[in-house]
Amino acid sequence: MYGKDMNELVLVLDFGGQYKELIAGAVRKLSVYSEIKPGHLRAAEIRRINPIGIILTGGPNSVYLPDSAQCDPAIFTLGIPILGICYGMQMMCHMLGGGVSAGETGEYGRVTVIPSNQSVLFDTDKPFKALMSHKDAVTRLPKGFIASASTASCFAACENPAKKLYGVQFHPETKHTDGGQEIIKTFLFKICCAAGDYKLDDYIDTQVRKIRQEAGKENVLLALSGGVDSSVCASLLSKAIPGQLVCIFVDHGFMRLNEGDEIEDLFSRQKLRFIRVNAQARFLAKLKGISNPEKKRKIIGKEFIRVFEEEAAKLGRIPYLAQGTIYPDVVESGGAFGATIKSHHNVGGLPKNLSFTKIIEPLSGLFKDEVRVLGRKLGLPAFLVNRQPFPGPGLAIRITGEVTKKKLELLRKADAILREELDRLKHRPDQYFTVLTDTLSVGVKGDDRTYDPVIAVRAVSTGDFMTCEYSPIPHRILSRISSRITGEIPSVSRVVYDITSKPPATVEWE
Repeated sequence: MYGKDMNELVLVLDFGGQYKELIAGAVRKLSVYSEIKPGHLRAAEIRRINPIGIILTGGPNSVYLPDSAQCDPAIFTLGIPILGICYGMQMMCHMLGGGVSAGETGEYGRVTVIPSNQSVLFDTDKPFKALMSHKDAVTRLPKGFIASASTASCFAACENPAKKLYGVQFHPETKHTDGGQEIIKTFLFKICCAAGDYKLDDYIDTQVRKIRQEAGKENVLLALSGGVDSSVCASLLSKAIPGQLVCIFVDHGFMRLNEGDEIEDLFSRQKLRFIRVNAQARFLAKLKGISNPEKKRKIIGKEFIRVFEEEAAKLGRIPYLAQGTIYPDVVESGGAFGATIKSHHNVGGLPKNLSFTKIIEPLSGLFKDEVRVLGRKLGLPAFLVNRQPFPGPGLAIRITGEVTKKKLELLRKADAILREELDRLKHRPDQYFTVLTDTLSVGVKGDDRTYDPVIAVRAVSTGDFMTCEYSPIPHRILSRISSRITGEIPSVSRVVYDITSKPPATVEWE
């Protein structure tokens, strides 16, 4: 993986924490290379890898239970600086002779933390708000540790500077912790003495050399979805092996207004062979009468594979398959607590009977924000690099109930209006779209009584897409959006705004 031999490394040991990717991403944003590894990685292997620091993630278990995830106790004797976060702090204290037990109420949400003036981890002794999410708490510190921060009910942080061991009960990796990035920065540069030598500037040159070495003179096949990952992958491959890349763009007909044409226009001008398969009629036929969202997803995924197989077969034998796999795909394919990381096939779950000599995944060491940076460096247009997350099944799962051509046309118009209005804002929500609901509503247009579908508008603010808050769009803008949708689309008489956060809702409706 890129950076292993070239950059200082911080290991993020995973114990099932939902924020592990945020931790590794926060480290990389500070120009220090990070990798996520299984929590049970042995000390001997860690010594061989030779990281400058180790971060222990959170996790869902109680450290005092016999089947709870634990690290190799020998890692605490390596002399490598360690930062335990939430479960990671509890595990470290428990394994080193401290006490951890279930609290009466726990702490959830933003809690006031009071740091001491004895710690190098905090650059302030003033109280600050931090995200807590724990029922268990450290009740007794191990020998040699001091409390470096507290809340009204628990040790919020502890440390043993002589052994370079540090712990925080809260989550500095999230934006909900005031000064959280500064805490991680202090750990990296003051405690681990990082040089900050991880840059994306030379990533393109490194990968170009690697791709040329892997592919040689052979052709490479890529399933191009038009999303950020596959598009950046296509651009990087076309730079590395001009004339040897074949991109198959399966247009299932569920993309937003003009997106299919924009993708074709962009990539048909690059040094690659671009094949567009217009298959909307085929996909709609498969979805006829289907309303269940999971069934829709599975049908679309299966049909995508079949179309891709058919088109690939027409090309003759191509030995290499390229994928826009990114680092979170690799991490998630490994499962919790470090099941062996395996090759991740993210192109619609391609079947094993597609015979390829090798899979090329030039983005598999990068997080999403790094992929976007790379796309800009490769000269891809802003509309594509900054594209909002868009589900693989596209608008088909933003239509509640059966999907039809008429419904798709209606939703495309509504979605285009919403994006046109919100794209004007200086500070836009992180994601926004419309949903064609299966609810019918009485309305009045002119002198006629109507009974038409309701359009729902969804706009959220989030830093990680794991949680989100609904965006409080000004009423004057919502009013204009509603007026345009109901005025420009004859079959819509009512627009509603979704003000539910995640949790309890999800970002998408289906």
